[in-house]
Amino acid sequence: MHVWKHALTACMVLLSTGIVFAQDKQDSPEVLRKQTDAKEVISNFFSGKKADTTLSGKTHSTFSTLPSAGYNPSVGFSVGVTSTGGYVFGNPKTTTFSVINANAYISTFGLASFEAKNNIFTNDDEFNIQGGIQVGKTVALDYGVGTGHRVQGDGSFALNDLPLDNNPDVFPIKFSYLKFSERVYRRIFEHIYAGAGFIFNKYSNIDDERQSSIGPNGINVNTHNYRYSRLNQYPTSGYSASGLLFNVEYNSRDHINRTQSGMYADVVLRVNETWLGSEHKAVQLKTELRKYWSLSKVNPEHMLAFWYWGTFLLDGTVPYLELPGTGSDAANRLGRGYTIGRFKGTSFVYSEMEYRFPITKNKLFSGVVFTNAETASNSRTINLTEFIEPGAGVGLRLLFNKYSRSNLCIDYGVGNYGSKGIFLGLNEVF
Repeated sequence: MHVWKHALTACMVLLSTGIVFAQDKQDSPEVLRKQTDAKEVISNFFSGKKADTTLSGKTHSTFSTLPSAGYNPSVGFSVGVTSTGGYVFGNPKTTTFSVINANAYISTFGLASFEAKNNIFTNDDEFNIQGGIQVGKTVALDYGVGTGHRVQGDGSFALNDLPLDNNPDVFPIKFSYLKFSERVYRRIFEHIYAGAGFIFNKYSNIDDERQSSIGPNGINVNTHNYRYSRLNQYPTSGYSASGLLFNVEYNSRDHINRTQSGMYADVVLRVNETWLGSEHKAVQLKTELRKYWSLSKVNPEHMLAFWYWGTFLLDGTVPYLELPGTGSDAANRLGRGYTIGRFKGTSFVYSEMEYRFPITKNKLFSGVVFTNAETASNSRTINLTEFIEPGAGVGLRLLFNKYSRSNLCIDYGVGNYGSKGIFLGLNEVF
């Protein structure tokens, strides 16, 4: 199948959605008064007194922080912290809640990273500014390009996107990176925005650890990354991918962190140019759709949510570490049931449906059931949609901060080839 056909179909899906009615952007004091979050539970436990829920004349923090720890044979033991916060930069009834996320980690193998991302709406949602910066030294576990292939050692348990066991058929790639992007949208009609931006990604000190390892017949083993880079004339030690972004967006969500109604659609044309620092020219079309249906007026958290995410290579080539795949979304949470990078391709499509429901009356605990699917091409022998990789699972939600709708997510997911694991995070996956 041709990539242009898939890209056109994706655009038609994004443009053929139904009408969404506007509503107040922020929760009312009456709604918040009926809810209990983890911060109140902790405060009550240590103070011995019930927290004040009158909300009158008080300002409340929207900042939430979650520590993390983990282990992987390629990373070592790691510790980190994830935080999210936000603010309303205008009239709360007409301005969407803006979100700023930051996280960092360090490991015993000398790996470390820091990233900060923003999704800001100005007063009355006149402008939407999305972007962020990431810097660090990390490792990517390389399973190859395309879907439909098993690797030796599949089935090991994963914790927070990384397998706990060393897989002999997966190639670790250590590298340093600096990533920066920023997009500015201006509202042109109700809920509809258009804009442009810039992206700069630089990869250096690429260490393809098993590139020179000896195979069973005494022959050097060339890794997926090495073969792809040589075939497409990229340096194997480092490269850059920089370009211009042209965007169209539709946004009618009532909240970013924990949407209960509305829709989000985004179409981004990325053009990498050598005069901006890219090794080669490339044209990519990135498409995304998120749709939310509340099933109850009494409990709006009782709902269905749908997510579509797709990137299509229209012309040229992109570096190996830039190929879209599992975990390639802005929050790196796409594809629960599989580890980050399990599937990737020159073009990649993902979709997910999730059922969300409250467990406790005070909304402190809620749950989710989800199912997803992903497909990737390798531009040579595997076509897009030729192999579909499914995933499914269940999850528990703890309301962390009711003023920012921030929650702690604990999911158990399973996928093809025996893939399974626990996935943690702050805020809903989508």
